[in-house]
Amino acid sequence: MLPHPALATSWRLLRFCGRFALGVMVLGLLLWAVGAFWYDLPGPQALRKGAAIILLLAVGGLWFSGNCKRRLAAVGILTAVMGWWLTLKPGNEGDWQPDVAQTASAEVHGDEITFHHVRNCEYRTLTDFTPHWETRTVNLSKLTGVDMAINYWGSPYMAHPIVSFQFSDAPPLCFSIETRKQAGQSYSAIGGLYRQYELIYIVSDERDVIRVRTNYRKNEDIYLYRINISPERARERFMEYVAALNNLREIPRWYHAITTNCTTSIRSQRSRMDRQKWDWRMLLNGKGDELMYERGAFRTGGLTFEDLKKRSLINQAARAANDAPDFSTRIRAELPWFTATSP
Repeated sequence: MLPHPALATSWRLLRFCGRFALGVMVLGLLLWAVGAFWYDLPGPQALRKGAAIILLLAVGGLWFSGNCKRRLAAVGILTAVMGWWLTLKPGNEGDWQPDVAQTASAEVHGDEITFHHVRNCEYRTLTDFTPHWETRTVNLSKLTGVDMAINYWGSPYMAHPIVSFQFSDAPPLCFSIETRKQAGQSYSAIGGLYRQYELIYIVSDERDVIRVRTNYRKNEDIYLYRINISPERARERFMEYVAALNNLREIPRWYHAITTNCTTSIRSQRSRMDRQKWDWRMLLNGKGDELMYERGAFRTGGLTFEDLKKRSLINQAARAANDAPDFSTRIRAELPWFTATSP
């Protein structure tokens, strides 16, 4: 008995869709594997690029031959590449660039937290600087507030957040989650999708981590906002950073441009029950300040988001303050929420 024409047509369509989906999946995996060889294969650049091209031609040829056994071989090769890539492990040993040469750690004694390797570089130019790694002690009972600096370096959709904790008896302490680069490395957005960089939590003075972006890097802007948060919650946020950086020192992690970056790491260091609802602006984090404004996370002084953002740009004030001892006060002096005793 012949199948009904409609059933036969549906079956052919289903087979076509299945084959098409499989082809797209294999193509995506092949392109990923080529990138894995291009960026992560040990050896000189010429070897890595050559191996990536050979992989592309070999697996592509096997798959598009149409032969079932050859296609299985192509899938086997890609599976082997993924298995090798997953064996790559991050570490704390390396020929690191001077500004990420040390990893911070913290000792907790009740309300008293002592940080080791707090970065406070003495800059002369962007590339000419003397790294200073300091030990600082702060007291949670003196924690008065939390600020967030949003740093833009190009696209309005991409930014870098820096969280700064304020104390009544000590200078602000900043946390900046970044890529830990080896000597000679530069940041690559595509390379950030592979295992090119370890993750690092930089604990720093504001005259370092903010000033280097306003006063020494070109074409970067920083907006500084005050977080609307109770002292109790501020302490919780602070201790989340303490736990995360200590854990990272013991168990290194890879940076990933999508899943483990400067913004998603802030979210993931919180307990699952305490994480904010996911929003696309957490990924395209240049819009993160807009999201936080909408959720009531900022002190606004009654301003619209557009006006608050316009008045929160601190580049000019930071350049004027430069290395002044009261740098942190001077960059906030004209901000709408700031007073000399602002908690």
